[in-house]
Amino acid sequence: MSDLIVSTDGPVGRLRLNRPKALHALNTSMCQAILDALEQWRGDETVRCVVIDHAEGRGFCAGGDIRMLAGSGATDGAEARAFFRTEYRMNHRLFTYVKDTVAFMDGITMGGGVGVSQPCHYRIATENTRLAMPETGIGLFPDVGGGWYLSRLPGRIGQYLALTGARLDGAETLALGLATHYLPAARVEEAKARIGAEPDAIDAVLSSLAEPAPEATILSHRAEIDRLFASDDLEEVLDTLAADGGEFARATRETLAGKSPQAMKVSLKLLKDAAGMATFADEMRQEYAVACRVVQRPDFTEGVRALIVDKDNAPRWDPATVEAVSDHMIDRIFAPLPEDEAWTPD
Repeated sequence: MSDLIVSTDGPVGRLRLNRPKALHALNTSMCQAILDALEQWRGDETVRCVVIDHAEGRGFCAGGDIRMLAGSGATDGAEARAFFRTEYRMNHRLFTYVKDTVAFMDGITMGGGVGVSQPCHYRIATENTRLAMPETGIGLFPDVGGGWYLSRLPGRIGQYLALTGARLDGAETLALGLATHYLPAARVEEAKARIGAEPDAIDAVLSSLAEPAPEATILSHRAEIDRLFASDDLEEVLDTLAADGGEFARATRETLAGKSPQAMKVSLKLLKDAAGMATFADEMRQEYAVACRVVQRPDFTEGVRALIVDKDNAPRWDPATVEAVSDHMIDRIFAPLPEDEAWTPD
């Protein structure tokens, strides 16, 4: 059975993620198959739009093939680099695709799932949506364009999400603009059918089926988030959290205590740089260089061991403290790759 089901349904090109036991996490062959389908449909005038969803089981997409990445990173990193190169090309192709694209984020949407959904013109959240970029917990960083999307959220919410890995529900995803519409899950199949019948009226179809979303809880903490995460310096963020007497700051500080110090510093710099990036391709080029280095550093292997393999939730980070992550270390991680190794869109 294919990990990606590619089909056409009248005027709709359909991409269905189909790894239910892995919550439809992406592997290299899935990313390449998406690229191939998008290229095939690009010049096909009978295909008017593209719909991305998941097949049976819970979903939408829990991320990438983390075990493979960790195994590769612990050796020569070649397989990991091949995955990132292909995945980021898929992200960029979706971002620049001319035909309308529609992602149904009806379920867990994390990491690679964010990378697949966020470039789409229409992004549908439901009451089942749980969107997050939880990479700092495994020594990674919000990639697949995460720097671009998170740095463009209101205030300092992107920095908060990048460091904590906090999960957004469907209402919060809509309120932050990470979703364009909020539909009850019970109406998702009707929405797909009507898009097939009216491929040139997608916005009208989705708007007619949408319902008002519940209150977005994260917005009630907006002022606190903007104040507590005002700095791009991780030490200053942690000092601000420590000096604050509020419950939200205490809980947030406790959350950050379990994250990789290196990954948190990488994430803050990533968002700071991304805010000034001229193009999405520029963002992906930098993320690729960073990913190639981070995947071979100790924290990624250790984070995957602690949270995914052994599940003892007790990672031993190296460096172990925020202070021990030097500016020189971060600069080396962010240094551009040699031209013959650098990421390119095609």
